[in-house]
Amino acid sequence: MKINSSVILNEVKIISPNIFYDYRGEYVETWNSEAYSQFNVEFKQDDVSVSIKNTLRGLHGDYETWKLVQCLYGSLLLAIVDARPESKNYLKYDLISINDKNRTQVLIPPGFANGHLVMTNFGIFSYKQSTLYSGANNQFTIRWNDPKINIDWPINNPILSSRDRNAKQL
Repeated sequence: MKINSSVILNEVKIISPNIFYDYRGEYVETWNSEAYSQFNVEFKQDDVSVSIKNTLRGLHGDYETWKLVQCLYGSLLLAIVDARPESKNYLKYDLISINDKNRTQVLIPPGFANGHLVMTNFGIFSYKQSTLYSGANNQFTIRWNDPKINIDWPINNPILSSRDRNAKQL
């Protein structure tokens, strides 16, 4: 696998796993405790969300949880925002295309919000978490179109949950 830092947010790691192709299709190892031990993160929960085109989930985060995210099917535009007030990159963001072709994984540290927009008819988003999910009350939510961040989403009217639709601006 190949590991790079995000262009804007150095703490965020972009992982390109090895993809093995043959006449039957492809094979990808998405997790191996030895290969990923360099990150010194113990994951405790796996989650999957399935969403239709133009659904935008997030921006959500907390100050304890590491997340390893990937797109299992379709194409997603992943936004990551530095939500650490003490950081020199506070409220800066990066957009990363993740899909079932490039198999890109993104390791997101605590203190960063993430959200994704489904770009294909439907998309399957998978993520590992270092803490057990204990409800939205233990997370922060940033409004998807907050003008202080000004994420360059390629959509004006996404499908949102009530949590995301009612999130307050910073």
